[in-house]
Amino acid sequence: MANTTTTKTLELKQFINGAWMNATGKEAQSLNPADPSDVVATYATATAETLQAAVTAGRDARADWDKLGLIGRGRVLRRAAALLEERAEDIAVLMTREQGKTLADSRGEVGATVETLYYQAGSARSATGTTFPSGNADELVRTIRRPVGVVGVITPWNFPLQIPAWKIAPALLWGNTVVWKSASDTPAVSVAFAQLLIDAGVPAGVLNLLLGPGSLGSALVEHQDIAAVTFTGSVPVGHQIRDRVVGRGAKLQMELGGHNAAIVMPDADVDHAAAFIIAAAMSSTGQKCTATRRIIAVGDVHDRLAAALVPKVNALVSGPGTDAGSYMGPVISARAARDVDEALATAKNEGATVLARGTKPEGSEGHYVSATLLGGTDALSITCEEVFGPVVTLMRAEDLDAAIALANATDFGLTASVFTNDEHAIRRCLDEVVAGLIKVNGPSTGSEVHAPFGGLRDSSFAAPREQNADSCADFFTVTKTAYIRTAPSVRAS
Repeated sequence: MANTTTTKTLELKQFINGAWMNATGKEAQSLNPADPSDVVATYATATAETLQAAVTAGRDARADWDKLGLIGRGRVLRRAAALLEERAEDIAVLMTREQGKTLADSRGEVGATVETLYYQAGSARSATGTTFPSGNADELVRTIRRPVGVVGVITPWNFPLQIPAWKIAPALLWGNTVVWKSASDTPAVSVAFAQLLIDAGVPAGVLNLLLGPGSLGSALVEHQDIAAVTFTGSVPVGHQIRDRVVGRGAKLQMELGGHNAAIVMPDADVDHAAAFIIAAAMSSTGQKCTATRRIIAVGDVHDRLAAALVPKVNALVSGPGTDAGSYMGPVISARAARDVDEALATAKNEGATVLARGTKPEGSEGHYVSATLLGGTDALSITCEEVFGPVVTLMRAEDLDAAIALANATDFGLTASVFTNDEHAIRRCLDEVVAGLIKVNGPSTGSEVHAPFGGLRDSSFAAPREQNADSCADFFTVTKTAYIRTAPSVRAS
């Protein structure tokens, strides 16, 4: 593959059964969102025939990959982690060029992905089953984990390296083969990650990469040889996938976004809370499923919190991710920028007040939007509909009861945060706020790779969570229970 630090257009191919190959679908390209005249990569999209070849390769490679054993597969992931450390800067630069996030954010994502690979590699030496007592003295009862089969992986563009690693690394570790349909906006980063895994020793057929449109993902999840699907993306697409995958009896894991609330109690340190809320709402240009979208100020803290938030938001600068002065890069596309602008226009028509707004480059062709702090109530549609950009709404609640009700007044349930030193309030929020991840005196964004990650309601699906080794093992394997007795001794005649 070409050097990823180049500004030349990369010519990409599909990776099927151990070889980079051209497909015969429509020509596609990825563009630099900071400069749409910069064509990052071109490729011919995968077709139904390409998909079938990938699934067949995955099916045929299963037995040999399984025989390598858990520790052997862990060694492959450890080599991949080391290679990613070596290539970190090249891949971070490529990510900023193709996805738009600041170089600091890209470097952070690469570093987190290194940790994910090392963590999953290390879990290869953990216990693989449980033993139970038996009513028969000469019998051992134990569980055995076996690979689920060929896994379909569908990933988004906002974390083009880290989210694929969350899914692909444990899938491979537990002996599965993978057909990965990556995001069409970030194919070059996907190819770089696939090449890294190949160089680390993943054999032919074990990892197959498909580049193409969303319709390709629909065909993938419907394929009868795909035993499990792990998906991160939008709620409407997730619901379509759920109906197709569950209906045919395959396993499913999904993370579908959020509309996350930050509750700020009267006793909170407002400067501390404001700093974390701004980081959670605006970093990565607000293009995180875990980003704070709603700020719920309880009682008389509202005005003090607003006074702390306004200058911070006004100071935020959007610009090219390669510029040291840019707090945020562009959003991913012209369509994404229009969606943010339209949501803001609707909110203002509904009575929202613009409390603060950052700056963006004037006259640029890049897909820039300004960081925006709105003031309003839950009557605004923007307080219940996810807007994937740097927009957050400040609301007032009379008391904790009202704050919890506001926090739960959406169909989502991914993350939340609460800022207070009141132990009673903390316990109530942990018990009553509907979210799969809750931070106390911290941002709604960010998670630890060894802790389970996932949401509730429309933010997820009732299945084992991502990241945590035990949760990953539960999803990417099937469990058998073995009853093992000692055979009678054979006496010599």
